[in-house]
Amino acid sequence: MAELATIARPYANALFDLAKQQSQLDRWSNMMGVLTTVSAHPTVSAFLASPDLPGSAKASRLAQLCGDDIDDQAEKFLQALADNDRLLLIAEISTQFEALRAEEEKSLDVEVICAFEMSESQSEGLARALSKKFNKEISIQSRVDSNLIGGAVIRAGDIVIDGSVRGKLNKLAETLSAI
Repeated sequence: MAELATIARPYANALFDLAKQQSQLDRWSNMMGVLTTVSAHPTVSAFLASPDLPGSAKASRLAQLCGDDIDDQAEKFLQALADNDRLLLIAEISTQFEALRAEEEKSLDVEVICAFEMSESQSEGLARALSKKFNKEISIQSRVDSNLIGGAVIRAGDIVIDGSVRGKLNKLAETLSAI
């Protein structure tokens, strides 16, 4: 996994620089989202992984599948990926592009997994606290996981804060077994 991230990084950086230069971060974000979604389809994914066709044909077909949701520059980007046999990195490039965009825009998407539904005031309080901690604008997406006994798990970028009862019990068990 780390190897894919390393290989995808220069493409994500170049794409981000281009999008930023053209003041089209939103547009590229949308196009990369479409490319990621389409390329993740099992049939398309198998097609892209197939050694039977040249990369340029794969890139052209992927562009056709995306239709008007991508522009000529995105098609050229796909051709550059195809020329270097990197079409299978689209999802990782998109992930890294979004991370660069979030850093640029000083925003952070946070996922909160709770044992119970969060109230609006709890969500706002958590957003304020995380905003202060990370010095970024916070966007919270919450969901309920009935497997949690209580508490919550917070995922903010690559940081995970496990405040669930299950997480605390697991930590206690690890501590006791080390004694």
